[in-house]
Amino acid sequence: MNNNVGNYRWRIVGLLFFATTISYVDRQVIAYLKPTLEKEFNWTETDYSNLVMAFTGAYALGLVLFGGFIDKIGTKLGYSIAVLWWSIAGVFTATATSTFGFGMFRSLLGLGEGGNFPAAIKTVAEWFPKKERAFATGIFNSGANIGAVVAPIMVPWILAIYGWEVAFIITGGLGFIWLVFWWFGYQKPHIHKKVTEAELQHIQSDQEVDDSAQKPVKWIKLFGIRQTWAFVFGKLLTDPIWWFFLYWLPSYFSETFKLDLKKPSLELIVIYTFTTVGSIGGGYISGYFIKRGWPVFKARKIAMLSFALAVVPIIFAQYCTNIWQAVALISIAASAHQAWSANIFTTASDMFPQKAVSSVVGIGGMAGSIGGVIFPMFIGYILDLYKSNGNITAGYNIIFVICGFAYLLAWGFMHIFAPKMEKVDM
Repeated sequence: MNNNVGNYRWRIVGLLFFATTISYVDRQVIAYLKPTLEKEFNWTETDYSNLVMAFTGAYALGLVLFGGFIDKIGTKLGYSIAVLWWSIAGVFTATATSTFGFGMFRSLLGLGEGGNFPAAIKTVAEWFPKKERAFATGIFNSGANIGAVVAPIMVPWILAIYGWEVAFIITGGLGFIWLVFWWFGYQKPHIHKKVTEAELQHIQSDQEVDDSAQKPVKWIKLFGIRQTWAFVFGKLLTDPIWWFFLYWLPSYFSETFKLDLKKPSLELIVIYTFTTVGSIGGGYISGYFIKRGWPVFKARKIAMLSFALAVVPIIFAQYCTNIWQAVALISIAASAHQAWSANIFTTASDMFPQKAVSSVVGIGGMAGSIGGVIFPMFIGYILDLYKSNGNITAGYNIIFVICGFAYLLAWGFMHIFAPKMEKVDM
């Protein structure tokens, strides 16, 4: 951060960070209520998988709809609508009285949360030069980890005192507070009163002139561009792994190591805290390489390959004999995912002009969410199969092997479609 040019752009990142934190608290609250809701509504593992698929399917649709929508109406209004939508859905989940009702409200939540990353990535593209984008993305993306840290502390406490309904009301209501700060604190940098001329020049130092006034690109046309497919495969093969870390790690530790989810879980707090280091550090690493003179594509590619390799040791989780061995391996893998995520989001703004960034992020996010629908189907089937045989841990071990090699496969596809991540001329 350079104090000589002003630092208001980092306040904007702070807003993105808190929005992402809130979105992850809202989506993950159900993972910590799972044991309670399973008993009350007689859910099987497949029932729970269906709820996860309802959320991720709607999330995929929301990414596409909000991606193009935000490119058309602008970041400020588009982000506001997304947060308002998902906050209302989160609060009203407290009124669900059946599995179908939970599925409906989780679908509405996913649809609204689909606007978070397209809006946030577009905001970073508007407010930061390329050499700072991965670091800025890593900071706001770490909100996903903080949300995952807050949930195991906050939700069990609310559950024990007030019940599961209030847990949905309190977590869903956080978005309304954020909206006030966003609405009165955000403008584009070239019209923001608190941005100095020096900071504006810094923001625009290595990016295209603001093209927001131009007609947005129709997202359907983006499917004919190979750089789009690089982003699509990068998300399709890795996002489902993160969904698994969010929605099934609590159950994994409960089933395998008898962790009590009705109490704050230090083990889960450690894992999700560690991922914050990966998110911020992963964004810093590629930015550091760029400042050292590396080409942007080389810095992103080398960084992402190293993160893909760091996930591989999770395949050895099946040999863990105590909970902290598993915590260590999963912490490294989850941290590497967030480092990967900070960089793959930045590749969209590296390869595409501002007017197309939200649309591309929406398309790639949709692909990731489609994977997030298919993978839970497999997870539910495998876990129910092995649970019926009295060895559910063996089912988790199969899933960990898949997780270990997913990122290397994704990196290979990205290299095939965009070996040098050339800038797309729209």
